[in-house]
Amino acid sequence: MKHTASLALFREACEVMPGGVNSPVRSFSSAHADCLFAKHAYGSHVVDVDDNTYLDYIGSWGPMILGHAHPLLCEHLEEVIQKGISFGLCTPQEVELAELMIDAYPGLAMVRMVNSGTEATMSAIRAARGFTGRDKIIKFEGCYHGHSDGLLVKSGSGALTFGTPTSPGVPADVVKHTLVCSYNDLAGVKRVIEANEGEIAAIILEPIAGNMGVVKAEPAFLQGLRTLCDGHGIVLIFDEVISGFRIRYGGAAEFYGIVPDMACFGKIIGAGLPVGAYGGRADIMKSVSPSGPVYQAGTLSGNPLAMHLGCRLLRYLKEHPKIYTELEEKGAYLKAGLQAILNQLRLPYQIHQVGSLLTLFFTEREIRSFADVQTCDVNLFERYFRYLYDHGILIAPSPYEAMFLSAAHTYEELDETLLMMQRALEQLL
Repeated sequence: MKHTASLALFREACEVMPGGVNSPVRSFSSAHADCLFAKHAYGSHVVDVDDNTYLDYIGSWGPMILGHAHPLLCEHLEEVIQKGISFGLCTPQEVELAELMIDAYPGLAMVRMVNSGTEATMSAIRAARGFTGRDKIIKFEGCYHGHSDGLLVKSGSGALTFGTPTSPGVPADVVKHTLVCSYNDLAGVKRVIEANEGEIAAIILEPIAGNMGVVKAEPAFLQGLRTLCDGHGIVLIFDEVISGFRIRYGGAAEFYGIVPDMACFGKIIGAGLPVGAYGGRADIMKSVSPSGPVYQAGTLSGNPLAMHLGCRLLRYLKEHPKIYTELEEKGAYLKAGLQAILNQLRLPYQIHQVGSLLTLFFTEREIRSFADVQTCDVNLFERYFRYLYDHGILIAPSPYEAMFLSAAHTYEELDETLLMMQRALEQLL
């Protein structure tokens, strides 16, 4: 495929935006591929400015659960716009979306709307700190919770050390209260809690990780965290920005049957518009201004367009619960087909699939944590990605991301994808 127009736009963009993009992964530089500029999308397809058409498994990184430009979301939108796109005042749609979320998600008593997943996690941690009167938090290596300073942390030299910043511009003093543990290692978490008794405000994690590839928290690990938090007065926060309303209508909390104290959301709850939300137990949320002393605000929070689309999408998902079964079946179909190809070719692999999320890891090692993910053959992935990209299959240009299936993907398209995957894998031999 030719990317003449995309390349021209990218050169122009590099003059006015850092790296030519507004989010690093969009540059495709990690896969040494040409940056793609989208022109329009429909159903399961994206069309770029060179008029190349791709079967899309990025789906705006999660929110397009029904596919692109679904009539449910497009119809009547002009009427909403004509009423005003922002007021800086309360609107009925904010209340409706909050009620839909509270009705759907286990243990959610109150919700605060924000503008992004980063805002949601940052604000949830502040609320947990204000509620408990403690400063330290625990996060897990490989779990991404946005780009706020206190969460851009890698693990220290040992389980009991503080994390160190992963980006210039993040002061060491900011992350000194962030302790980093290994995902699915409950014993390590216990050691950190014991070494910091009475000082830890919150534990935050993706219960189904999507930012080191798809990696599930083991049920015993999650239940162990729940027990530890109960015993030590720690707030357990689920980051459901990716998994919320995608894995199940009630997110990972419904999937596992384990209720966190707080949860963070984004993506699907705005149906593709900029949005985020955090919520949880009433006693914690009542500590947030203006009910309590923990300050958090946002001029565009609860934007009427995002609230309108979020309400329409959540109502649809609630009324059509079979969509989750259908997406699970499509995910399993793609996984089984890919496994058969890889077994025949005898390439090293692990495939993780949860509902409509799927990741192929080029490694023989069982994947339970970020350390396991780092054993993957990045060069194999890059060659695999480039072949798919050049032949009209669009997956994330990173070995550490998920494929996102949508209701718009047909089985014929999945078969077409598997054929291209087979050809991509054969050229790795």
